[in-house]
Amino acid sequence: MSLDCLIVEARGGLSPQTPGEGASRSSDCAGTVIWLHGLGADAHDFEPIVPLLQVQKPLRFVFPNAPVRSVTVNAGMEMRAWYDIDPGAPLGGKTDIDESVRLVSEVIDGELAAGVAAEAIVLAGFSQGGVIALELGLGHGERIAGIMALSTYVHDHERLVERISFANIDVPILMAHGLADPMIPISRAITSREALIGLNYRVEWHEYAMGHQVCPEEIADIGNWLNGLYR
Repeated sequence: MSLDCLIVEARGGLSPQTPGEGASRSSDCAGTVIWLHGLGADAHDFEPIVPLLQVQKPLRFVFPNAPVRSVTVNAGMEMRAWYDIDPGAPLGGKTDIDESVRLVSEVIDGELAAGVAAEAIVLAGFSQGGVIALELGLGHGERIAGIMALSTYVHDHERLVERISFANIDVPILMAHGLADPMIPISRAITSREALIGLNYRVEWHEYAMGHQVCPEEIADIGNWLNGLYR
């Protein structure tokens, strides 16, 4: 299996272009942001945010579609999901997570083959997608530009030290969460943040008066963070 992806080219403050799946890519991009959606969403979920980020350098945004699978917490309904969620096994889903990490690693490989340097790649994700972005980014064997973790958490944070790569031991991490998130309580994100800080990761933390979503203030902070990485 390989992931189908939506590609959006942001032209440094100009209107974005959406070539779509399998389209040609411009060669003048400063880097690539691989952005993973949440449970039940798809590659188009964060596409409308790109023009609002006001990036200063031309960037390529790659939005992969998660595989369709049965999700226990949703009564076994099939939907796009990076891993199964079983309320009776909060640390379950590792097999699915490992497989999703492998699949997204192939997306990274595609960017490398297209001439993008590993250190110019950001891994981003919302909710479930953020879990995969953190898992892959922290353990990736080549240095990347950064990890954006939105409304999410570190899977099995107590054993995180067993899974990290020294290549990304000081990778910049942006974490953002809603104070009233009913899906992933902010306490779980704070626990993850403290686990990362305890391992000396550089975490930029933001919290907002919102639920399990994004807000204009957060979008502005994401844009500022990306512009700081791609100077």
